[in-house]
Amino acid sequence: MVFKIEDKVRLTRDRLKVAFDRQKSYVDLTRKDIKFTVGDQVFLKVSLWKKVLRFGRKGKLSSRRYWSDPSHIVFVEKIDVRPDLAFKKEPMHVLNQEVKVLRKKTIS
Repeated sequence: MVFKIEDKVRLTRDRLKVAFDRQKSYVDLTRKDIKFTVGDQVFLKVSLWKKVLRFGRKGKLSSRRYWSDPSHIVFVEKIDVRPDLAFKKEPMHVLNQEVKVLRKKTIS
């Protein structure tokens, strides 16, 4: 009885390995190695991962299109990037201000 179970486990592992290798070969056909050199311009997407919809239309797999716009270029000298690749984000100006009234306090 134990030998039959071991054979089934071995057979399942072999089939999973074959399936994995087949999928990897399909992916490797379209994968490209990208190499950057000093002075190359790249588009860096910087966003917080809090409150980001990861599934659905705005998720990781949604289609993204980008049209080149010179106003999107940010020079490195203007951003103070920390060694952990984080930066302090500060608002440029306040567009609107509201006061939320709760039961015992108000929040601006």
